[in-house]
Amino acid sequence: MSTVPTVSGARTGRAPMTTTAAGRMAALARAELTLFVRSRSTLVAAVFVPLVLPFSVRSAAEQMNLHDAGLTVGLVLLPAAIGFSLLFAVYVTLVGVFVARREQLVLKRLRTGEPRDAEILAGASLPAVVTAVVQSLILVAACTALLHVPAPRAPHLAVLGLVLGLALCVALAAVTAAFTRTTEGAQVTSIPLVMLSAVGSGATVPLEVMPDRLAHVLELLPLSPVITLVRGGWTGELSAAEGLRAAVVALAWTGLSVFAVRRWFRWEPRR
Repeated sequence: MSTVPTVSGARTGRAPMTTTAAGRMAALARAELTLFVRSRSTLVAAVFVPLVLPFSVRSAAEQMNLHDAGLTVGLVLLPAAIGFSLLFAVYVTLVGVFVARREQLVLKRLRTGEPRDAEILAGASLPAVVTAVVQSLILVAACTALLHVPAPRAPHLAVLGLVLGLALCVALAAVTAAFTRTTEGAQVTSIPLVMLSAVGSGATVPLEVMPDRLAHVLELLPLSPVITLVRGGWTGELSAAEGLRAAVVALAWTGLSVFAVRRWFRWEPRR
C-alpha cells in the first residue's frame, strides 16, 4: 500500500490553507523518507554500496602510474567515492523511486493537488540527495584519515562539482525512469550509465593517466566533469579554462536531461 503525502490539507470543511513551494516539497520529502527507510534493498544500494565500493578498487589504484600524473591513491579514491555516492545514492535510487511512485499512481494523484511537477520530483529526490551529501562528507573524512588526503586547495571547485553532480543525477534518473516500464526493470535500465560512468568518467581510472585522445572523448561523458571538478578541488591544478569547460559540459548534460524529462517523463503507469 502506497503512502501519499498530504501537502495541502484534507477537506475538513475549513478554508483551504495556502502552502508554499518549500512547504510542499518538505512534506513530500518527509513522506518519501518514510518509504526510503522501510526499503532494505534501497538502503543497501543507497547507503552501504557507496561507502564500501570505493575502497574495493584501492588495489587497482595502487597498480597505476599515478606519480607522473601528480596524483596519489587518495586523490583517486576520494573523487571516485563521491562519484559512486552520486551514482548509487542518487541516480540508481531515484530511478527506482520515480518508477515505483508512478506505477503506484502516487505521482498521478499528487498532480491533482497543489504541487507543481518540478516540486513533486524535487520533493521525492530530497532524501536521496541529502543521503549523498552526508555520505560525501563521511567519505571525505575517511579518505583524509585513512589515505592521508590533504585539505582541498580549491574547495569551491569541489563544491561546484558536487552540486552539479547532484542536479545532473536527479535529472538523469528522471530521464531513465521515463523509459523504464516496471520497478524490477529499474534495476536493469540504470546499469548502462552506472557502468559507463564507473569505467570511463575518471572515477576508477583517472583521465590523467589515459591516452590524450581517449581522455578527450571520455571528458564528454555525463559524470566526467563532476569527477574532474572534485579532483581539481583537491589538487588545485585545474586551470580556469578546464574548470569552465567541465562546468559547461555538466550544465549541458543537465539541460538536455531536463528537456528530456519535460518532453517524455510519464506521470501515469506505462501500458
